[in-house]
Amino acid sequence: MKSATIPSLRVDPELRSAAEAVLEEGETLSSFVERSIRDQVERRLAEREFVARGLRSRDDARKSGRYVPAAKVLSRLERMLARARREARKK
Repeated sequence: MKSATIPSLRVDPELRSAAEAVLEEGETLSSFVERSIRDQVERRLAEREFVARGLRSRDDARKSGRYVPAAKVLSRLERMLARARREARKK
């Protein structure tokens, strides 16, 4: 497959300096930018899939008429959080 280019990007000198300051050994600014783009693409695809699953779940609940009350969901989440906090204190 042929490679493609990303359009050049004009940024403030401070942003470029900040990016260069966090480069790891052997890492180039170009590889940093590429990795950043890849990470953001993955994040946005995951977000879209998450929203799509939520919308499907909403539609399924509307069709079936079966819902879980928010108070019940929050109560369970609070118990899970309390359990996780107790276990974290043990460590």
